[in-house]
Amino acid sequence: MNKKIAIPTTNGTLSAHFGHCEKFAIYEVANDKVIKEEFVSPPPHEPGSFPAFLRNLGCDSIIAGGMGSRAQNLFAQNNIKVIIGLRSDNLKELVETYISEGLASGDNLCDH
Repeated sequence: MNKKIAIPTTNGTLSAHFGHCEKFAIYEVANDKVIKEEFVSPPPHEPGSFPAFLRNLGCDSIIAGGMGSRAQNLFAQNNIKVIIGLRSDNLKELVETYISEGLASGDNLCDH
């Protein structure tokens, strides 16, 4: 399985709301192993900018704490799977769990 997974971060940890993140952690996965981790600064936050930005980077999944329904729809339009409602201080472990066991969305941590 080759994947590219994005995680919105603030102060190096998973952001509760992806739209307010400082950087995106981008994990490249090949043969069910993380082969690359990088942090990239997002473009200015405007509706639709983050899904297009991450699609252009080749991301096919995003793991977030919370996200509004409009953003979720925009990610779906960009063929990016959305997993929300998660909390974790260990980003790589979160990705490793996703690729080995899968993750299910929980309660949206975003209030809009």
